[in-house]
Amino acid sequence: MRGWTRVGACVALGCWVVALSSCLPRPQRGVFGYTLGPLHDTRYRTIYVPIFANQAFQAGPLRDLQYDLTKAVHREIEQSTPWKVVHDRSAADTELLGTIVATPKQIINRHQLNEVREGEIVIRVEVVWRDVRTGEILSRPGTGRGATPSADPTASDPLPRVALEASGRFLPELGESLTTAIQRANQQLAVQLVSLMENPW
Repeated sequence: MRGWTRVGACVALGCWVVALSSCLPRPQRGVFGYTLGPLHDTRYRTIYVPIFANQAFQAGPLRDLQYDLTKAVHREIEQSTPWKVVHDRSAADTELLGTIVATPKQIINRHQLNEVREGEIVIRVEVVWRDVRTGEILSRPGTGRGATPSADPTASDPLPRVALEASGRFLPELGESLTTAIQRANQQLAVQLVSLMENPW
C-alpha cells in the first residue's frame, strides 16, 4: 500500500511541474534548473544562408567544400531549429554569412609501408549571423560552443566575425577516405553553427 502512495505522489508532482511550466513566460522557462522553452529565438521564422565563400581553394574532394558545407548547415537548421531556410534574402528575417578560411590536412599515423594509416582534416570558418531587417549582429565573438573571435579583423570588413573549426579523421584501412573526414567535419561545423544561434542561458 505504501508503494502505491509513493507512485501517486510522483504522479502528482509530475502534474504540478507540467502545470507550473505552462504558466511561466516564454521563450525560455526554467523548472529545477532545466530549460523547458525553445532553444532558439521564436521572433525569427526564416533564415537566409547563401553558399559559403571559400578562401581555401583546393583540388580533389575539397573542390566543392563550400557547397557541401552549406548543404549540411541548411539540413541542420531545418532539423534542429524552428526556422525555415529560404533562398531569397528579401524573404528572410535573418541571414548567416560564412567563409571557409583554411583546410589544413595532416597525417597522424603511417604503417610500415609508409602509407597513411590515419589522417585528419580541419575546416576553419568565420561566420556572421545578423537580423536582415535591422542589421543587428546576432552572433557575438566568443559566444556559443567552440566559438572564438576572428583572429584577423580588418578595416575593410567591419563585421564582428566568429571563428569556428571542426576536424574529421579517416582510416584508409577501414575503407575511409578524405571525403569521409570532410563529411564528418562538415556535420560538426553545422552542429556548432546551430548551437551558436541558441538563446543564451
